[in-house]
Amino acid sequence: MLRVCVVGMGPIGNLHARIYQEDDLAQLVGVCDIIKERAQAAGERFGVPWFLNAQKMLEALAPEVVSVATGGFEYASDHYEPTIQALEAGCHVLCEKPIHNEIEKAEEMVRVARERRRCFGINLNHRFTPAARLAKQWMLEGRLGDLLFCNMALWIGKPGLFDSPYFHIKALNPHSADIMRYYCGDVSKIHCFAMKAPGRNIWSTASFNVQFACGAVGHLTSSYDLARGHPMERCEVAGTKGRFVLEDMWREVTLYPADSLVKQVYTNPIFGGFRDFDDTFRDRIHKFLEQVSQGVAPEDIDGSGADGLAAQKIIQAGIQSLETGTVVDVV
Repeated sequence: MLRVCVVGMGPIGNLHARIYQEDDLAQLVGVCDIIKERAQAAGERFGVPWFLNAQKMLEALAPEVVSVATGGFEYASDHYEPTIQALEAGCHVLCEKPIHNEIEKAEEMVRVARERRRCFGINLNHRFTPAARLAKQWMLEGRLGDLLFCNMALWIGKPGLFDSPYFHIKALNPHSADIMRYYCGDVSKIHCFAMKAPGRNIWSTASFNVQFACGAVGHLTSSYDLARGHPMERCEVAGTKGRFVLEDMWREVTLYPADSLVKQVYTNPIFGGFRDFDDTFRDRIHKFLEQVSQGVAPEDIDGSGADGLAAQKIIQAGIQSLETGTVVDVV
């Protein structure tokens, strides 16, 4: 059983803590937040010591695993310091997405984890579902053949004003960029267009054309302008032997073989299947605990810090394309 602490006790941090308490592989031993009311309330809720300073918590409790669920500017600026502190204290770290919107700091987070030989994961939870894994299995079995294209769409209605014109692009698309990489590999080039919907102060809907390093092409549409009450995510990947369509992360995935009119469908079961979005967190967190417990090499962690960094580089190149009106290399 791994001793776990959580840093950042907003709604997501509380969800992490609750899941750790439910997981047989973990023992939640402490929580931390810079806001006293949050830290104290979480400590009392979960029956563990609470702290206002992450470094003091690390020194007092010596956890083996730390979840970093802080926020900050553009939803990520507060990830860096507690992640570095935990890694340097010898902890394995699971950090919320985005890893960090400053590429240099994200690179340092990955570098420190690599040098310390600590497992460093990002909560790229959209890939952690039975349907998403089945689609990946179909690819590994060669059932799609040579890759041709990927069409990805992700929209979450999120009204209001934000602290950056790029908030939507940076906060939402670590998921979509990661899913595209999960199935098709690294992106080499990107061209982005975006709009500000009526009344918005951000680029609230965006369209990205991409070329993958493998030669395949792709497209991503993301938006904060559509309501949440309908399906919100769709990924289609096609190759010379077939294609699949993955709907809403866990709800359904369909394989369309090129040489047959009979399709294969996985639908999330009512009994024993995913209940709601929180189950993507449960699956992702359990997988991280499982891999750490099994001694999996840091470079082999599913949804690693390196994966999170690669997603942010795609996003950053997309923003550069939007600003310059040009096709940008992803480096």
